[in-house]
Amino acid sequence: MRMTCPLCGARDLREFTFRGAALARPEGDDWNGAWHDYVHLRDNPAGESREYWAHSAGCGAVLLVTRDTRTHEVFSVTLAEGAGA
Repeated sequence: MRMTCPLCGARDLREFTFRGAALARPEGDDWNGAWHDYVHLRDNPAGESREYWAHSAGCGAVLLVTRDTRTHEVFSVTLAEGAGA
């Protein structure tokens, strides 16, 4: 599988590291409610998924990847805003 880094072009998947699902962070400090669910409860969707990946063996950019979890088809790869490294 290949992924296209917006900065480096098409690269082998082995250059990238999965960073996790791209989920909206809850606001506030309700650790028994929304934050508990955010940290511990995850869906495992079959189909389109938005995920953070890092180009760890390349430029180091954090990427927002939309892909199909069944076929591994990559629909889009963009630089993640505010994702941190």
